[in-house]
Amino acid sequence: MPAGSAPAGDHPLPLPVRPVATTVRQVPLSPTLAVNEALARKRRAGTPVLPLGFGEAGIPIHPALTRELAAAAGRGGYGPVAGSAPLRAAAAGYWDRRGLPTDPGLVVCGPGSKALLFGLLMALDGDVVVPAPSWVSYAAQISLAGVRPVHVATSPGEGGVPNPALLADAVVRARAEGRAVKAVVVTLPDNPTGTLAGAETVRRLCEVARDHDLVIISDEIYRDLVHDPARTVHSPARYAPERTVVTTALSKHLAAGGWRLGVARLPDGPFGHALRASLLGLASEIWSAAPAPMQHAAAYAFAEPPELVEHVDRSRRLHAAVTGAVADRFAAAGARVRRPEAAFYVYPDLDPLRDRLRAEHGVATGADLTGLLLERYGMGVLPASAFGEPAEALRMRVAPSLLYGAGDEQRLTALAAPDPTALPWIAGALDRLSEILADLTAPSGEGAPARSASGQPTVPATAAS
Repeated sequence: MPAGSAPAGDHPLPLPVRPVATTVRQVPLSPTLAVNEALARKRRAGTPVLPLGFGEAGIPIHPALTRELAAAAGRGGYGPVAGSAPLRAAAAGYWDRRGLPTDPGLVVCGPGSKALLFGLLMALDGDVVVPAPSWVSYAAQISLAGVRPVHVATSPGEGGVPNPALLADAVVRARAEGRAVKAVVVTLPDNPTGTLAGAETVRRLCEVARDHDLVIISDEIYRDLVHDPARTVHSPARYAPERTVVTTALSKHLAAGGWRLGVARLPDGPFGHALRASLLGLASEIWSAAPAPMQHAAAYAFAEPPELVEHVDRSRRLHAAVTGAVADRFAAAGARVRRPEAAFYVYPDLDPLRDRLRAEHGVATGADLTGLLLERYGMGVLPASAFGEPAEALRMRVAPSLLYGAGDEQRLTALAAPDPTALPWIAGALDRLSEILADLTAPSGEGAPARSASGQPTVPATAAS
């Protein structure tokens, strides 16, 4: 037998193991997913939690959608990169009914609007203005695309849209530094503040975009969750149709985040057609095609049959009731908070309590505050710094939609309730929030709730999640 060979039938000797010297790009987990995982670890350890960090709609999928998905479960083919013709036609009709006439040929489907946004950023290949504050993934995706975000503050009460005057100044200064600023992202209505910019602000934004040749990416995923159904969402596509891309998805108004299905409406004209070609090329190399069964169900959803319209209307009322109640609890504790106008977020500011929080708890930054809330009370929220605001800001995003119930039975009850905040499980969670805020803001030795032997505050059974 030759030296070093293995006997017949034996496994060959393994090669020597050497450490891998290649480095790996470090990309942190999205803060919204990270806080969700932190809460899950606490649950597994038996610690009661108050889950207010994850932006999930918190309502059951409507049975009509699951029926449509099941009907198409056998569709295993890839299909067109842009999406099926029925889905693109249905999405065009959805936008037509909202005053945005749409050519189905300029609709592109993807596995969630998040993937479409990343494809658009890759296609535009330039620095991008984002509102401050704004959804955590905008700046992260811009960086992953190899370009840089430009943070521009919003006007009070008009989250999601950079202040137009500040936008113009920021673009001029960035370009003077040699940066190629090509686009601005807006969110109508807004995540994280739950507010909605008015017509004049959106119109002025469009004027600045024209003056400085910026593409507008308008994320309108919360459009159908404005709490007052009589209030109009003023899309930039109405004022600057030649340069505005609009995106939406099923994940918020129909609570189908796990289905990963989004659509983008591209502008008509030479630029829009060139952008479509680039986006489709990128999509063909990244996701090829969104899942065919999801596309079939989405075509049904975007056609807006009466049963789904009613479902969305009930969810809008539920979000309004619970976010309003949460805002009231923060206001009663001394926070500065604007009552939400849309979606399922509250954005309280604890700056009026800064001196007390520093003296009692050593809190100097937003991360200090949210870390304290998580570790001491099991309350998961995100600091303003996760949304592009300064580290010292004591604002936080609170997402109470996971309080609607522990299962579909409770969530359906919440959807149907005239006053969902009176339901025992929601009322208990709201009371727990008040207890936490009272303990957090009380002087030493005053107002603290009873604590267990481990030092954790006791939690009513109805508030635990």
